[in-house]
Amino acid sequence: MTNDLNGNRNVVPDNAATRNNERKAKKEGMKKGVLTTAIISLLLLIAAGFIVNSMYNNEQKKHAAIVDNQKRSFTQLLTSRDSVINEWMLTFDEIEKDLSTVKEKENIITMKSSDKEFSKDKKQQILKDIEYVNALLDQNKKKIASLTAQLNNSGGTIKGLQVKVAELEASMKERETEIADLKTTLTKKDFEIGQLNTRMSDQQVAIAQKDDKITNQTAELNKGYIASGTYKALKAKGLVSKEGGFLGLGKKESLHHDFADNLFTQVNIKETKSIPVNSKEAKLITSHPSSSYEMIRDKDNKIASIEIKDPDQFWKISKYAVVEIR
Repeated sequence: MTNDLNGNRNVVPDNAATRNNERKAKKEGMKKGVLTTAIISLLLLIAAGFIVNSMYNNEQKKHAAIVDNQKRSFTQLLTSRDSVINEWMLTFDEIEKDLSTVKEKENIITMKSSDKEFSKDKKQQILKDIEYVNALLDQNKKKIASLTAQLNNSGGTIKGLQVKVAELEASMKERETEIADLKTTLTKKDFEIGQLNTRMSDQQVAIAQKDDKITNQTAELNKGYIASGTYKALKAKGLVSKEGGFLGLGKKESLHHDFADNLFTQVNIKETKSIPVNSKEAKLITSHPSSSYEMIRDKDNKIASIEIKDPDQFWKISKYAVVEIR
């Protein structure tokens, strides 16, 4: 009996220990489960973070690529537009130069035809100039028409360019009216209207323009400038001053370096043979070799003029000749 009680006492503690162990094991299991769940959740969160970050980066790259493409397209559009505008500006300059040439030719034709009678050669030259003018007007009317069409098709209005084209059209009409009036005048001088309406070919126009350019360059190279007068008059114009000497004595006249060409009389150095003086005394303030000129005196021993014996040498040092007369 006693043994049975003891046995029962032993069983009870064993069951309690077992339950205690089970509780501990369950508790440990729950901790491990929680930890495992936490680790798995963290891993899933990290993985999700990587995925989201990767998706974000991909979206950013796509967006950056779109922006870059848009920027490149916009830059190309601006470059293309700038290139077109530059071409238009060059064309504007060409048209303005051609219209200026037309005006110059018109003045030349008017001068040549002002005589009541003129030679056959002069008449031929007038007809050639008219042909040139007709061709230039035609070429530039086409250029203006092309510019107008391009502006209308440009997809937008560029007010400044439209105003410029309108100005060129007005100038063109003005030139056409002036040339039409000039042709009317020429027909009264035995010119046939058929002759006056002929045009040069593009090749002939190019040659004529080249010849004009050479002529203008030659004329520029042959420009000389002459001024004469008393020292007081020359000084008042700002052309000369006296410098050098000692204590106010021995000063010499010299030419200023900053002066305007319109203070001089412009001449062609190849055609000018003498400089009028008509004074008792005169001297050249500018530098010219003494062997290149001579003071020509009249019967009253006054200096009538300065004869330029050797133009190349006379104008070699300076294209300006300043004569002080007394």
